[in-house]
Amino acid sequence: MNNTEAWKTWEGRTVDGKFPLRRWVGGSDHSAVFLTDLGGPQKAVIKLIAATLNADRQLSRWAIAAKLSHPHLIRVLEMGRCRFDGIPLLYLVMEYAEEDLSQILPQRPLTPAEMGDMLPPVLDALSYLHSRSLVHSRLRPSNILAVADQLKLSTDGISARGESDDKPASLDIYQAPEVATGEIAPSIDVWAVGVTLVVALTQTPPISRAKEQKDPLVPEAIPEPFRSIARECLHLQLKQRCTIADIKAWRPPQQPTPAPKVVSPAPVKQPGTSRRLLIQVVVLAIAIAGAGLAIKIFSAKTSEGPGQIKIEVPPNPAPAGSSAPAPASAPTPQPANTKGEVARQVLPDVPQSAKNTITGHLKVTVRLEVDASGKVTNATLTHPGPSKYFANLALKAAQSWEFVAPLTSGQPTASSWIVRFEFSQTGTKAFPSLEHR
Repeated sequence: MNNTEAWKTWEGRTVDGKFPLRRWVGGSDHSAVFLTDLGGPQKAVIKLIAATLNADRQLSRWAIAAKLSHPHLIRVLEMGRCRFDGIPLLYLVMEYAEEDLSQILPQRPLTPAEMGDMLPPVLDALSYLHSRSLVHSRLRPSNILAVADQLKLSTDGISARGESDDKPASLDIYQAPEVATGEIAPSIDVWAVGVTLVVALTQTPPISRAKEQKDPLVPEAIPEPFRSIARECLHLQLKQRCTIADIKAWRPPQQPTPAPKVVSPAPVKQPGTSRRLLIQVVVLAIAIAGAGLAIKIFSAKTSEGPGQIKIEVPPNPAPAGSSAPAPASAPTPQPANTKGEVARQVLPDVPQSAKNTITGHLKVTVRLEVDASGKVTNATLTHPGPSKYFANLALKAAQSWEFVAPLTSGQPTASSWIVRFEFSQTGTKAFPSLEHR
């Protein structure tokens, strides 16, 4: 039964009188997987393994998996016992997956953006299992599957937390050190997440340093936050190893987007120009000592145009016996050209757990299109940087910015702005600049 060629000879047979073995699609020395029919349009596969002394326990585990319902877990449809050529077997019928991650990685590594898309559903599925005192126990690229346009994890290896398993003769890189004791715990899934991150992004596993009693070596070339996540997953000491909940705090969309923090910008001085009025002009009375003059500032009338004010200066008292000259009319200020400025600046509020993953400064640049009223009409990432998570935070915050539109011949005009965000462990800064047309 350790020869895969022997499994292939079973093509065309029927399991339990209702599941035909259509085509051998894969397997190993101890298992075989065939396409099968369910009597409808749904595609399915059937897995066959030898029935050992632990057959009852395996069927019990599959029965638990069949009761699970999660969008990122492969559905178990049916299970049972059968016999071929006098050999007792167990069979498991599952929904069909077109591809798995192990088929992609020999061709190329995943990009950080692809990893950012893959990690959330993996973590959601594991979190779901752990909340029910279950452990996946077999996480690796070959068990990360694609069903139509959804990512799903295999379910045939799911075990109960605290249950004892057979002690393996040796461990592969995806198995945590405690697997050697037969212990089944969520920590072994966390370890497997760390190894899978490294393999998926580099096509090679982390360097083991078990003989030196040191944690595996995670390549420095892996971008953040994935490098920090992998390191926290791969601690030999369980007390130091992170949890699935810790990892989920590092990435979207599971982590709620923080409410933007509004920061009042320092006023921008524009020599030779008058600040454009943003709020209704109020009446001010300014007493000027010395000459006893009083300057009265009034709101401009509609006919004088928006944003203009009328200044009335009372004449000086004429000396006795002299004729007072007619008061000169004050000239009306002419419309000026202004460059525009930031009226409201919004910075993303980054959780400290995410800040801790930053090494040095992480830069994201956003281009904003602003209409004549000063509102942002479109925001695009011109330089997203190495992290999709921080890029999304920057983009969302930038969309809430407000501006004082530039004036051209006294008329507000549309403008374009470049905002560069700099993230670091100590905080976030923004550097806006008006883009010249």
